[in-house]
Amino acid sequence: MFALRSGLRAVASRSAAVPLSSRAMLSTSLPRFSPVANGTDYTCIQVSTPKDGVRLVQLNRPKALNALNSQLFHELNHAADAADEDPSISAIVVTGSEKAFAAGADIKEMKDKNFSETYKANFLGHWSKLTQVRKPIISAVNGYALGGGCELAMMTDIVLASPTAVFGQPEINLGVIPGAGGTQRLTRAIGKSRTMEIVLTGRNLTADEAEAAGLVSRVVREGSVVDEAVNVASKITKKSQISVQAAKEAVNACTYVCDTN
Repeated sequence: MFALRSGLRAVASRSAAVPLSSRAMLSTSLPRFSPVANGTDYTCIQVSTPKDGVRLVQLNRPKALNALNSQLFHELNHAADAADEDPSISAIVVTGSEKAFAAGADIKEMKDKNFSETYKANFLGHWSKLTQVRKPIISAVNGYALGGGCELAMMTDIVLASPTAVFGQPEINLGVIPGAGGTQRLTRAIGKSRTMEIVLTGRNLTADEAEAAGLVSRVVREGSVVDEAVNVASKITKKSQISVQAAKEAVNACTYVCDTN
C-alpha cells in the first residue's frame, strides 16, 4: 500500500513522458475484479490440460508483452480457482510467451486513477489471490519477468527459467516502488542486500544470476522450459494430493512465519 500511496500521482504525471517499452515493464497493483460470467470465455489467457492432472495456463497478450491488466488477472484467478476445485487436477503451470512471461503491469489502466479512488475500490484486492490456491503452482519463465511479472512468478511455488529469462523490479525508474509484494517476497528469496540493489537501482537479473541467488529453482538449459514445467507438474500428480497440499502449506508457513520468530 505504501507504494500506491507514495507513487500513484507520480506515475500519472510521468506516464505521458515514458516510452511505451518502459511503461510495459512497470509493475503496479491491479483493480478489484468481478466474477467471470462464463468459466471458459477467456480473452487474455489460454487454458489446456497437456498431461493428466496438469492444468496449463498461458498468459496471452502478446502485443503487450503480457502486460498485466485487470482482465488478465481476473481470468488467471478464475482459472486457478477452477483448477484448485477440480479433483482431477493436481498441479498448475503458469507461463507466458517466448518473449515475455509478463513484462509488468499495464500502465494505461492506472495512470488516470487517484489514491482515494483506488483505496475505496480495493485496488490491490485480488493481486495476491493466487497465493491462496492450495495446489502447487509452477511458473515457466521465458524472456521478461519484470515488475508485476516478477511478482507474479514469486507468487508461485516453483520457478523454472529458460536461459533467456530476465527478472527485475524496475519501478524505481518511474518514481514508485514494487506494490504487489515484490519487496517482501524478493527479500525472502534472495536476501536484503541483493533486494536493495535491485529495488533501489532497477537493475535486472539474468537467468543465471537468478538461479545463483535462489530466486528460481533452476535454469532449464535443454529443451523447452514449459515442457519441463509440465513434466515436473506431472511428477507431482503421482503423489498424494493431500500430502502435496499439506507439504505446500507447511513450507509456506515457514516462509511467512519462521522469519518473524
